[in-house]
Amino acid sequence: MNIRGHVRSLLPQTSRVQVKSWRDQLDALYVRKFLSFTPDDLLATLRRLGIERGDAVMAHTSFAQFAGFQGGLSDVIKTLQAAVGEEGTLLIPTLPFDGAAIDYVKSGAITDIARTPSRMGFITEIFRRLPGVTRSIHPTHAIAIWGKDASTIAAGHHTAATPCGVGTPFHQLLERKGKVLLAGVSIRTMTFYHCVEELIEPDMPFSAFTTEWFETTTKGLDGTIYPSRMRLFDPAVSARRDPELMIGPLKRRGFWRSARLGRLELVVLHTTEVLATVREMGASGQFCYHERVTSPL
Repeated sequence: MNIRGHVRSLLPQTSRVQVKSWRDQLDALYVRKFLSFTPDDLLATLRRLGIERGDAVMAHTSFAQFAGFQGGLSDVIKTLQAAVGEEGTLLIPTLPFDGAAIDYVKSGAITDIARTPSRMGFITEIFRRLPGVTRSIHPTHAIAIWGKDASTIAAGHHTAATPCGVGTPFHQLLERKGKVLLAGVSIRTMTFYHCVEELIEPDMPFSAFTTEWFETTTKGLDGTIYPSRMRLFDPAVSARRDPELMIGPLKRRGFWRSARLGRLELVVLHTTEVLATVREMGASGQFCYHERVTSPL
């Protein structure tokens, strides 16, 4: 046991709670004093990372990591909207489940685009409810979209053969040479990688998708039921997936753009560069999956 742990073990429970409270208060004071930042600071940093007006940007965020931010959830959203402007497009995934898509579909749940909440954090749920935001019709990977061409980007999502590939907003993001913002989250949250998985499938020694096709439905805003028939992500392969394996190659190619505001890490990636990097990795036999683990005999 280390010294800190030993001292903690000697304190009564009430004292440990009090010490933790004091430590939390001191930490909050430190953050307010030395690590605070404003919406303007956030916007300026996004600009330095290359996000411009007119861009199409898919944002992944964790508000819990915005320590020191002088604003609330709505201020984060407004800043992201300001970053792309009305001539740009902001996309935020609003998946309706925790865990695996295949389990959600097998449960028989029907996603109601108007009512089924996003399970990807408070920012995503608030964003999807805003006036002027379009949510794509899809049973597992619905996307909330604001800005230019939102309806066009969302159209036909439910007809795609996989949740994030050709015919989806994820592929539209690639075609528009869009960008991905990671704000306080790991690259493992980058849903765009599922689009890459479909595009590189012919070059992989295995498929990321099931051989089985799944049929399910989604309820649209007007109550219309939209059928989908698609392949989903193979759970065995998903367990080995690790997009962090591309961080080194991205950095070596100069494609990793990052900055820190207080304790918040911001990363901006270009979709075209992500795809190019993964293709180059694949050409040398490298993929973003760990080796299959076999049980000892």
